[in-house]
Amino acid sequence: MGSRYGGLKQLDPMGPNGEVILDYSVYDAIRAGFGKVVFIIRKDFEEAFKSQVGARFAGKIEVDYAFQSLDDLPEGYSVPEGRVKPWGTAHALLAAREVVHEPFGVVNADDFYGTDAFCRAAEFLTAESAADGKEHYAMIGYPLKNTLSDHGDVNRGICGIRDGFLHRVEEFTKIQREADGICRGNNLRGERLEVDPEELVSMNFWVFPVSFMKRVATHFERFMKEHGSEPKSECYIPTVVDEFIHSGDADCRVIRTEASWLGVTYPSDKPVVVQSIAELIQAGVYPSQLS
Repeated sequence: MGSRYGGLKQLDPMGPNGEVILDYSVYDAIRAGFGKVVFIIRKDFEEAFKSQVGARFAGKIEVDYAFQSLDDLPEGYSVPEGRVKPWGTAHALLAAREVVHEPFGVVNADDFYGTDAFCRAAEFLTAESAADGKEHYAMIGYPLKNTLSDHGDVNRGICGIRDGFLHRVEEFTKIQREADGICRGNNLRGERLEVDPEELVSMNFWVFPVSFMKRVATHFERFMKEHGSEPKSECYIPTVVDEFIHSGDADCRVIRTEASWLGVTYPSDKPVVVQSIAELIQAGVYPSQLS
């Protein structure tokens, strides 16, 4: 719902002809070579989403839908009293388990990732194999300083990188540059810590083999056992990735992109995004009318 934005930012027009950010993501995915898109949405705005967004891609790319539901839980678990929000990005991804049967990328609907990011993701999926017995993942990385908002705090997965591969990822919330000029955020233990603005962060653009879905299901069931009774706990994709990297079952290449990342966490972010898209159109990166 975009609690800090005040509404459905996924459907808020940003382009010159009413395009939403997701229109640009799908456009970039198509020209990078992706052949299918799955929208993970809430059932209660299915009709609005299909008519305002999904219908635009008829005949351009295969389209499917998955629905994240609060009560979509492993057998034996139920929604605790007082719980009103779903269980986070890993839970959202798990909602698509019946419609994703191919290697895939994951993006947020309200983030503008840029053409280069999708091209690099497609190149990774085309080149990678699991012949060595490990699963191979990838993360498209952006410098933290390029992903902050001037209008409030943000949540990011801060990444540690070794020889081009992710060796840790830690989710931080409420990151912002404070009055003393230092960037700080809260880790999942609630500790307020300084974070390096030059570090690469996850903007939830991940690339996975289809077998990752089973990994998510395994992790989420364990998460529910440990945290399922908590009214606000969330299960994040970076935490799942971190677990399987450290178990030795997978590795994750960090792919830096120089693409322009844009986001609309707050209403006051919108003018910046609108202007930036207009400049990309002026520079010829996108046509004025997406086709």
